[in-house]
Amino acid sequence: AAAPAQAQPSKPEELEQIVAPIALYPDSLLSQVFMASTYPLEIVQAARWQKEHPDVKGDAVSKAVEKETWDASVKSLIAFPDVLTMMNEKLDWTQKLGDAFLAQQKDVMDAVQRLRVKAKEAGNLKSTKEQKVKTEAAPAGAAAPQVIIIEQSNPEVIYVPTYNPTVVYGAWPYPA
Repeated sequence: AAAPAQAQPSKPEELEQIVAPIALYPDSLLSQVFMASTYPLEIVQAARWQKEHPDVKGDAVSKAVEKETWDASVKSLIAFPDVLTMMNEKLDWTQKLGDAFLAQQKDVMDAVQRLRVKAKEAGNLKSTKEQKVKTEAAPAGAAAPQVIIIEQSNPEVIYVPTYNPTVVYGAWPYPA
């Protein structure tokens, strides 16, 4: 009997295309999106829950979803309705992101860093009153010599940036 075909790893340009819409999110939110993307069914359930409970806001949200069996990363996205809605409406993208994150975590993180460098070089990634952009030396063995970190300025508030990937990163270098 033939062995089942292994999924081909995604190429760097494919990974960049997948992470482009979220690469400029603050690191704390980005990590939650990565983890939650590995639970696409729970994303759908959380989005439905959110539609059914539009009046639940603020601190009451975490208490309200406490009894749900979803992963903690999915529960955390209830506080970010725009992100949850995007992940629910673009479920094929969410599935690709989750699969890539599970199979090629280091490559996915490297793609995020490449896009952040492009955005910074294009003048579209800088510290603002909402976020702090820092550059640190990369750990030994990393693909790039430095790591760009995006943090919220106020630890109590996470701003979700909205941007057009074709504008913020400059000309897309891959024709396909």
